[in-house]
Amino acid sequence: MTDSSDAPTPPEGIPDRVVAELNELTPDELRNTIIHAQELLQFQEESSSPIEPGPGEDIIRVTEHEGYTEVVKQYSCTEGCDDCPHGPYLYHVREEPRPEGGTHFHWTFLGKVVSDEE
Repeated sequence: MTDSSDAPTPPEGIPDRVVAELNELTPDELRNTIIHAQELLQFQEESSSPIEPGPGEDIIRVTEHEGYTEVVKQYSCTEGCDDCPHGPYLYHVREEPRPEGGTHFHWTFLGKVVSDEE
């Protein structure tokens, strides 16, 4: 371990017990902790998304922005469609209040997502 007087100051908001545990970890353990923390953060962000696929839809990507959510999804028809899946298509989704209370999602279609391969 290095001299504790040279240790970086942790950001505000990290519990003291976590700081103490992190200070005791080896470099390999710290790297693994970072990977796990990033996975937890991604999992929590994905689980908190209210955007759910409908029947025949596959959500490719959900990206949160201030004021809206960017959603890329594609559709599959019933059997026998040679062009399936359709898309991917880009939408901006905003949560809007309803006059009677509660909220609903307003989907704005922006167009087909064109990949570099097309």
